[in-house]
Amino acid sequence: MKEYKIISEQPSSDLCFVCGVKNDCGLKTRIFKLEDNKTLAIFSGKDIHQSYPNRMHGGVITAILDEVVGRAIQTTTDIWGVTMKFATKYIKPVPLNKELYAVGEITKITRHLFKGEGYICDEDGNILAQGEGLYRILPTELITGKKELSKEEWSNRYHKLPIKVVKLPK
Repeated sequence: MKEYKIISEQPSSDLCFVCGVKNDCGLKTRIFKLEDNKTLAIFSGKDIHQSYPNRMHGGVITAILDEVVGRAIQTTTDIWGVTMKFATKYIKPVPLNKELYAVGEITKITRHLFKGEGYICDEDGNILAQGEGLYRILPTELITGKKELSKEEWSNRYHKLPIKVVKLPK
């Protein structure tokens, strides 16, 4: 396990399934910039996110990984992208109603694309799932239909970091 310092919190959206603060079915995940240009997502799946009893649905697991990996590009730049391909490896059941962590990082950036990888782990550092994604770099306007998102649509909703240091697998 390695200690990582939390640098700042990334903005959240109104209706995003993963980070949306107004999505009643969403995860309301908080996403942070870590040192070493990684992102950290802190989340807890609820019963509505279930597949088999007490297990998170695989599609929800992939959504979390896709979000945390795709957001890692914004730890060093203002680039936005959309997912072209994402592969998930399910290692252990992902429990519900328990605080979990997802970590993402960028592994390659070109003029039009970026790649990244990430994992979900529990508080003991056990890796539960891993993912790898390929993203197309696009201007915000092509993704959202707007030149700029308003503070109501995309902003930092929280004002206090829940923790300052987190221990995670390397």
